Amino acid sequence: MNMLWETTRTMSQHEVMSAEAIPEQVGLSFLALAHDVRERLDRHMVAAAGISLARTKVLQVLAAHGTLHQAELADALGQAPRSVTQIVEGLERGGLIARTGDPDDRRRKTVFLTEKGRTALTAAERAGTQLLRRLFGSLDRRQLAALEALLARIETADAD
Repeated sequence: MNMLWETTRTMSQHEVMSAEAIPEQVGLSFLALAHDVRERLDRHMVAAAGISLARTKVLQVLAAHGTLHQAELADALGQAPRSVTQIVEGLERGGLIARTGDPDDRRRKTVFLTEKGRTALTAAERAGTQLLRRLFGSLDRRQLAALEALLARIETADAD
């Protein structure tokens, strides 16, 4: 990995392209690695804290926003309400969140984080941080800065 970074850093864009670095192949490699890191993170969080990355994200939104209607929670997560229902039900069964009916509209459910949920969220975030530090801590400061710059460039590439 270090050799790749050193080579990429010292070569011009033309030299990198002439070394057979085809954008779509690099893109597919990036997607595969991102998927692998996400899967590893998910497994590590489940093993250490008992909750997945997806469930942790729900708890994080509730910790940040407080009590929300279930549709508002889905919106904050950028998902359809139906997609969030199953996760919310599982978190409720585990005692990590609670749901109550809305007194003004019985069809709407209000969702909030329980103390058990706060404890689980802290453990999951700690586990996630631990793994990410281990993975990305293998890079030196220059490599981290270069990776951050590359990711920022990729993120804005379609806006050009």
